[in-house]
Amino acid sequence: MRILIVEDTEDVAEAILAHFSRQGHVCEVAATIEDAGHFLRLESYDLIILDINLPDGSGLDFLKQLRAAKNGVSVLVLTARLQVDDKIDALDFGADDYLVKPFDLRELEARARAVTRRKHGANEAGITVGNLHCNFADHSVRVNDTDIELTRREFILLEAFMMNLNRVLQKEELYSRLYGLTGEAGLNAVEVYVARLRRKLADASLEIRTLRGLGYQAVPGEQADKS
Repeated sequence: MRILIVEDTEDVAEAILAHFSRQGHVCEVAATIEDAGHFLRLESYDLIILDINLPDGSGLDFLKQLRAAKNGVSVLVLTARLQVDDKIDALDFGADDYLVKPFDLRELEARARAVTRRKHGANEAGITVGNLHCNFADHSVRVNDTDIELTRREFILLEAFMMNLNRVLQKEELYSRLYGLTGEAGLNAVEVYVARLRRKLADASLEIRTLRGLGYQAVPGEQADKS
């Protein structure tokens, strides 16, 4: 996943960043609403982890602005408040879930996976396409009864394709998922990882198409045009 962490408490933000980065996710941290808006103008995200109390305003107001702008990104709200009304407000304003501070990072990760799965229409911890099964919880991949070993970036790439079946993903979008905003590997790195993924999934019911000038598209085998 590509995650924007909007949290001004430095140690909390660093703990979330470290935990999700170890799991293979690409993250950016914004300490203010202004910074968060800047990131969103540059990139698209799978999830925003949003604190309510921020130096330059309310996270709930920022959430309302997102939804008013028809931005459907998954949002998980963090709050130190225990009042039921605050939780109801967060959900009414468009949050997909909330978590009360202090929290366990493992629960935060589980809730993050759950809200993004729901957003993409997946109710389980993984997605199956024909004989290919990808489990997002334990980062496992199987083709038929065979385990497929993927590197961290190969799994990030497969996750992007599996969560966006039939959608054309631009090379720049895939690059940002692999390396974030500060990556210096070059766009050709995307081609390298796509080629590696194709080789490892040669027997899978999934075709990763190259659309010249557009990007890449993952198509279930039964829908793939082999001509």
